[in-house]
Amino acid sequence: MVSLTLAGIAYLLAIREFFARPRFSRLVVVMGLVLAAVWHIEFLRVPPGADDDIHRYVWDGRLQRLGYNPYIVVPSDPAAQGLHIPETRSLNNPDLASPYPPGAQLFFRAVTAIQESTLALKVAFVVCEFAIVFVLLDILRCTRQAAHLVLAFAWNPLLAIEVAGSGHIDIVGALLLTVSAAALVRRWRATAAVGLGLAIAVKLLPVVLLPLYWRRVRIRDAALAAAVVGLLYVPFLNHGRIPIGSLGTYVQSFRFNGPVFAALDQVAPPQLLAGLAVLVGLLTATWLRRAAPEWSPDLFAWPMAASLLCAPVVFPWYLLGLLPFLMSASTLLILIWTVSIILTYIQWHLRALGRPWGSLPGWVMLLEYGCVAIAAAIIAVRRVPQSPALNAPGSR
Repeated sequence: MVSLTLAGIAYLLAIREFFARPRFSRLVVVMGLVLAAVWHIEFLRVPPGADDDIHRYVWDGRLQRLGYNPYIVVPSDPAAQGLHIPETRSLNNPDLASPYPPGAQLFFRAVTAIQESTLALKVAFVVCEFAIVFVLLDILRCTRQAAHLVLAFAWNPLLAIEVAGSGHIDIVGALLLTVSAAALVRRWRATAAVGLGLAIAVKLLPVVLLPLYWRRVRIRDAALAAAVVGLLYVPFLNHGRIPIGSLGTYVQSFRFNGPVFAALDQVAPPQLLAGLAVLVGLLTATWLRRAAPEWSPDLFAWPMAASLLCAPVVFPWYLLGLLPFLMSASTLLILIWTVSIILTYIQWHLRALGRPWGSLPGWVMLLEYGCVAIAAAIIAVRRVPQSPALNAPGSR
């Protein structure tokens, strides 16, 4: 906790320099990326937690290779005990089938075909992260922005601990979404549409970005993307039904670090509130599409952030999909959130001390979201123009 807090503070100080300086030398950028690679290698050496999600990834990939459907087979089923390997026996929520979309499932299968291990998946995730760096450099070059802004992504503490450390599939969706953004910059409309579709097929959150593609891709491009996503579901169909696994149980029962959802949970059913979270993201994207007709990759961040703010569960790694698009001062509040959310790791610390998993301590959420609210208030005050009378000579 102490190390992550210090890393977060150092990161925000670096962000201030990145946004204040017009350019840094190429040597600074190269050395910055080398440093990021070094501390990622260190995190790769650390084994994931006993019940981290990555063990479920290995299980899902293994099931597919053995000819089973991960949306149907439950890990705790006595009939499935012979299918386990040592790395999958401690996976979390063993009484539930997989909730991950088909794009994620096929990624699990591809990696486990090479090696059935958490290390293989972590290496694959880090490769995806490095690929994002190269795509972002291309975006910055095409939009004539300073190359050092890529360090706003590469240095974020969440990357090291949640990609190289714990290993989360969200980084794969982030890569596909970044490729889609780069395609929009180059006006490669079919690639942009398919990239978005694949990103949604890995993690559902990017679905709220659909309004940003209005009139930026053609109808035939959207149809192609829909067809590609539909084909991904075909191997998992169960009696003609679209598989969702334990997604319904997730919405119904899982709660963590969602202040808006928790406030409304007593007055509305969870399915309605989950739909509201999606609606908030879609409305944010629609407003941005009208307010900012010129395309900019940082537009991707706000709809997803707005939707997450209203979601029932906001784990730190859910913010990985936003990180590639936080390279301008307009996304400063979300950048601060990526640091303040580090406070939620106290829950894992408490569990390590033997306490049962439960709701976050109230002071954690107060500090996490309070930091963002205070920063928003400071920015708002600074943007308010002073009265001419206050600027007059002799005024007090």
